[in-house]
Amino acid sequence: MTRARNAAGTRRHFLLSSAISAAVGTLAAAGIVTPAFAQANYPNKPIRLVVPFAAGGSTDLSARLVAEFAGRELGQTIVVDNKGGAGGSIGMEQVARAAPDGYTIGMATVSTHGSNPAIYPKLGYDPIKDFAPVTNVVAIPSVFAVHPSVPAKTMQEFIALAKAHPGKYTFASPGAGSLGHVNIENFMMLAKIDLLHVPYKGAGLALNDAVAGQVNAITDNLSSTLPHVKSGRLRALAVLGAQRSPQLPNVPTYAELGFKDMGDGGWFGIVAPAGTPQPVIDKLNAAIHKAMLNPEFKRKVEESGGTLVPTTPDQFKAQIQQAIARYARVVKTANIKLD
Repeated sequence: MTRARNAAGTRRHFLLSSAISAAVGTLAAAGIVTPAFAQANYPNKPIRLVVPFAAGGSTDLSARLVAEFAGRELGQTIVVDNKGGAGGSIGMEQVARAAPDGYTIGMATVSTHGSNPAIYPKLGYDPIKDFAPVTNVVAIPSVFAVHPSVPAKTMQEFIALAKAHPGKYTFASPGAGSLGHVNIENFMMLAKIDLLHVPYKGAGLALNDAVAGQVNAITDNLSSTLPHVKSGRLRALAVLGAQRSPQLPNVPTYAELGFKDMGDGGWFGIVAPAGTPQPVIDKLNAAIHKAMLNPEFKRKVEESGGTLVPTTPDQFKAQIQQAIARYARVVKTANIKLD
């Protein structure tokens, strides 16, 4: 009897929720529901979370954690929609052009909102004007690593080698204009060294050749590089992050090595289209922050080599502006040009 009553109660709750959602939708279409009413009842239908990269990568993993755990807090389904291409620009343009009602949000990265605006002159969105930042979520460090055949045990030794043999040592990147490419261009300028860039069509191909010794060095996400460092097939010399990685406690950060202008590494955060009402932004921010307190959320992020970095919308906006300024300076100085 108790089980039957519970089932009946659950069904009544579902039917009531459905009826309310349908009524709100009908009234909204008729222009009867006010914006304040709609915001107070947000969300009353599934939310679309656009990931501007293919499924399976670090960005996608972070997005799916947000979808699962923040969806629970909001009492609504968050559907992950992977829209890869053009270094993340295609997906982000879709977010920028979406209705500013909180039902389409995007996973912004240091690529989509930092390096891409500096590299692509015909970018289909403005990283500041076209978006309303919600919160940063995960910081992902990258690692500069060399093949064991390179006779350098530390970054200082590698820099000395590179200065002694300008243009001899090669570095792999996922492609011309990629974040990996721009980060190494920045490092070369700061360290005053000359490495030979070898662009690949994707991070996986670049990493494979670095492990095989076809190229001397690579910078890639910690989660991708770590297994090869632990196995001895690559040697980590520096971490691009705000602090040392617990997985590589003996590897210094670029800042510790004297290269503070390298920045703090990659991040993945949530943005909405510009014009999204502030109460909706605040509700999303609160739900995501509460989700990040879940031990399972934190555990999965740390397993991928990441760190939780919850922020206010204004703090996240400032981080985006800092990334834009840094990469604009690098791209101009290194004369990186892409159509």
